[in-house]
Amino acid sequence: MSRTPAADPLRGDAVVSEAPWYEPEQFAEIFHRHFPDVHRYVAGRLGADAADDIAAETFLTAYRRRDRYDPARGALRPWLFGIATNLVGMHRRGEARYLRTLAKAPVSGPQSGPEERVLAQVSAGVVRGRLAEAIRALPPGDRDVLLLVALGDCTYPEVAEALGLKPGTVASRLNRARRKLRDALGGADPTLITEESER
Repeated sequence: MSRTPAADPLRGDAVVSEAPWYEPEQFAEIFHRHFPDVHRYVAGRLGADAADDIAAETFLTAYRRRDRYDPARGALRPWLFGIATNLVGMHRRGEARYLRTLAKAPVSGPQSGPEERVLAQVSAGVVRGRLAEAIRALPPGDRDVLLLVALGDCTYPEVAEALGLKPGTVASRLNRARRKLRDALGGADPTLITEESER
């Protein structure tokens, strides 16, 4: 049984998309619905300090490019994550610095920030520094796919739509990224990405 958009506020854009989304009230609904997820994703990639600006820029860019969005092609969520990923791409040096900082930072006590919780989940008990270095060493396209799934909680079809890839390409990039991380971490599977991610 399929869920209605109202029952799935993270992924259901049909209700929002039915009305012209260039109207301020409609765009405010889109912003409130998707900003937390986009912010968490960007924070996991660039750190909390950069997340406010980049997440806000994502929605400003979306509003400016609203004429390019076609509801017939898919939901708003992947489109927004695609914009966020492109903006992160413009800050690759910042992402590399952030991952180097994480690699050097000692793990101490409970991790309270969203990026720390995600990294703790992704690392599955493996030393955080080695994981951050392994993620930094991934090719940008593989890193984008891995982190859209791990940080953005995106499904394979959403990642494909966000990055303009075929679903098979998403699967192969994710498998390659997971293999490289396992190799870098001595065989441990740090991603905890299950086949359920292929929803």
